[in-house]
Amino acid sequence: MKAAVARALTPSDTRSKGILFALGGALLISSDPIFVRLSGTGGFNTAFLFGLFTAISMSTLIQFTDQRGLIGTLKESGWPVFFSGLCMLGSATTFVLSIKSTSVSNTFFIMSSAPALSAVFSWIFLGEATKKSTWLAIAAVIGGIAIVVSGSLETGRTYGDVLAMVAVTCVALNHTLLRKYKTVSRMATVGTGGFLLAVAMFFLAEPSTFGLSTWLIMGVMGLISAPMGRVLGQSSTRYITAPEVGVIMLAQAVFAPLWAFGVFGEVPVSTTVIGGAVILTTILVYILSTRTQTQ
Repeated sequence: MKAAVARALTPSDTRSKGILFALGGALLISSDPIFVRLSGTGGFNTAFLFGLFTAISMSTLIQFTDQRGLIGTLKESGWPVFFSGLCMLGSATTFVLSIKSTSVSNTFFIMSSAPALSAVFSWIFLGEATKKSTWLAIAAVIGGIAIVVSGSLETGRTYGDVLAMVAVTCVALNHTLLRKYKTVSRMATVGTGGFLLAVAMFFLAEPSTFGLSTWLIMGVMGLISAPMGRVLGQSSTRYITAPEVGVIMLAQAVFAPLWAFGVFGEVPVSTTVIGGAVILTTILVYILSTRTQTQ
């Protein structure tokens, strides 16, 4: 069994690479709520800092790692990079505000519909059929997440839940777009999204009220974890389908409570442990069962 798992997770082919990228993206993105909670400031302020630092980090990386340079990369990427940036603007803004307006569990439960939406969008816009095994995995993972949040769903937070629905729609559209345009720079799309987010939130944020801790905490999130998590997640669409990316990245619903336990000492309740086991088992079985399939 260990040998099979090792073979499935060895980046010896494009499919394995896509799976590893998606898992890495899920791990990093799952830490977002921790930074948002630690920031000690409002949703608009948090979104502004996230966008600002993301734009800075991605622009710098492109300039020094891509021989085309920042301007050349943006020109060559064309309109898809701007549309992807708009999708990220929508998803990042509504995700942060959702975290501020409802429980983390509620937000991640709603975000779990991403694979299903990606499958629908891929069928509509790309004519890409979704395999039966992917649909089964989607259903099983959503069931696991339902178990995770069954004991903590709260009422009276409709606004935050609606924001999460907008966020997941933007995520699914972005995955579908980038599945079609595989050569578009993922750092450029994330950087463009960060820039648009910073510009949009600038008029609503209050930078003069930020303390040093807020700048430092959001700096770590915006410069490192959040943009790199999104770059990895978006890069995985080059190697596996959008619905498959969505299935694997649902692992963030398991990683998020682990981050909360490690940082805040929040002990997961039994439903979280059971549901998390269902999610991880489903993803593992899905990876092993599809490892020999071609894209």
